[in-house]
Amino acid sequence: MTDIYQSQRAMRQMRRQAMQRGVVAILDVGSSKIACLVLRFDGTGRLSDDNSIGSMAGQTGFRVIGAATTRSRGVQFGEVSAMQETERAIRTALQAAQKMAEIRVDHVIACFSGANPRSYGLDAEVDLEDQLVTEAEIGRVLNACELPDYGTGREVLHAQPVNFALDNRSGLIDPRGQLGQTLAVDMHMLTVDAVAIQNIVHCIKRCDLELAGIANSAYVSGISALVEDEQELGAACIDMGGGTTSVSIFMKKHMIYADCVRMGGDHVTSDISMGLGVPTAVAERIKTFSGGVHATGADDRDLIDIGGDTGDWEHDRRTVSRAELIGIMRPRVEEILEEVRARLDAAGFDHMPSQQIVLTGGASQVMGLDGLASRILGQRVRLGRPLRVHGLPQSATGPGFSSAVGLCLFAAHPQDEWWDFEIPVDNYPGRSFTRAVKWFKDNW
Repeated sequence: MTDIYQSQRAMRQMRRQAMQRGVVAILDVGSSKIACLVLRFDGTGRLSDDNSIGSMAGQTGFRVIGAATTRSRGVQFGEVSAMQETERAIRTALQAAQKMAEIRVDHVIACFSGANPRSYGLDAEVDLEDQLVTEAEIGRVLNACELPDYGTGREVLHAQPVNFALDNRSGLIDPRGQLGQTLAVDMHMLTVDAVAIQNIVHCIKRCDLELAGIANSAYVSGISALVEDEQELGAACIDMGGGTTSVSIFMKKHMIYADCVRMGGDHVTSDISMGLGVPTAVAERIKTFSGGVHATGADDRDLIDIGGDTGDWEHDRRTVSRAELIGIMRPRVEEILEEVRARLDAAGFDHMPSQQIVLTGGASQVMGLDGLASRILGQRVRLGRPLRVHGLPQSATGPGFSSAVGLCLFAAHPQDEWWDFEIPVDNYPGRSFTRAVKWFKDNW
């Protein structure tokens, strides 16, 4: 199984098998933490038996029955750097979630950031044979899209049709069953570094798990942090994680662009650690409880106890003003936001009808970040939290779990992708896929 098309179809089949069994695990492999959620698919009828909240937008049919997080080890910039450390962290999070759910999980759906994502826009047009749009015709028009030369060592992670046009009637979401003469499609394709996917797949295989799906964290974060109107009218989701900051743009409820900045909250912590001469754990605590990016006149008098356990009484009783701490944090945060602004400008975000920007992720909780972002990115900036799902513990409802919650929605209601449709054997583009596939060659 060396073809990306067949590999993705195999993972979709495993996802269906996991849903038939009723249990699937969600795994968010991040640079700062690894989060694991266990979902139970009970159907839409059982969710309101205990007078709980009814069905919400796109969230019917499943409930979170287990949740666990652990400190991420062996992951840098969203990519695996130490296989054994990452495997141990994944096993720790999975076993804790399984213990809470009191059930064993064999299938897992994972997401990751980083891997240098690149977006491509593809289009094609075909004449309908019987003037009726069927799944076979959709597969034929998707197959007619000419793949760009995205280089060696790259793999296709997502390939989604975002717009259909039937006889010049554009804006169709699902043209199946309609009549017409010509069918056209606009498709968004996302490619990532092949090594990053291979390492994630191999690491999950070493944990004795079956991979039932894989997604980019920028995509799933947008699914959970953006409300339906923002996904429809157009909005950008900025997921500020520990090692990376993911950027995704949505339009007509589909992702049309994704990119990644290789900086995040861990870099801010590192700056504090070097600037104040304290361990990383102390710097993280200071950043979490006292950090900010907007200084006021009172911050000069607000002293922060650095603390320490070196045994030197004078050294361990050091204090620093909050204004000095902000002076360390603000340049790095501004650098991250400037890089995000460059990514949005390259994507043509200024020309979109809606200029809404949503900040999410664990690093977005810095005090005053929304005000600083509105001056750098645009006026319409808000802080986003993931949509609530059934059974989600209170500790997992913060912005840091946008990727995990979005992956739950991705698992329950995946959007149609190129490999969900049958491709005619006589039209199979073998030449076009010689560079596109290899992730399951050694790991499946």
